[in-house]
Amino acid sequence: MIEHQASHPPAPERRTHSGRPANDRTITVRPATPSDLGLIVNLRLALVREHRANPIYERVRPDAPDRARRLFAAQLRSPDEVIFLAQRDEQVVGILRCVQAGGLPLLFPPTHGYISSVYVVPRARRQGVLRALLDAAIAWCVARDITELRLHNASDNAVANTVWEALGFHVVEHLRLRRLA
Repeated sequence: MIEHQASHPPAPERRTHSGRPANDRTITVRPATPSDLGLIVNLRLALVREHRANPIYERVRPDAPDRARRLFAAQLRSPDEVIFLAQRDEQVVGILRCVQAGGLPLLFPPTHGYISSVYVVPRARRQGVLRALLDAAIAWCVARDITELRLHNASDNAVANTVWEALGFHVVEHLRLRRLA
């Protein structure tokens, strides 16, 4: 488990039901477990819904929740990937999936970390949640001797583009779409 302290100006101290100061901005990141499957499905479908104007994500299948449960359950069992959940005040506020992926056969590195399914609930954005999730993914990759991280994000999401750039990710390819039917 990894804890992060978000930097905000001090406020008068109040206590929550857990005994922590009410202004405690601690974000705890932990690997998801099979018992988190329902949360994972909800968060990842919220991500898809948020991007429904994007041509890739506008065609959600009617049985997406059922498919999601099977897919995400398999991902939780995989030894080559991890799903991290960020929590604040015992509430899950973010998710990030990281996969140890094979590289291209003619290029180095032989493997890389691939980040996907990143989502922070709207009320917790701009509070260090994504940075905490990314730090956990980086630590996971370093422990596996992975030296490079990659990700895709929706090109029409200006905020995500700015944030990923600020976190050290740079555009190196473009995904293009041409519908044939």
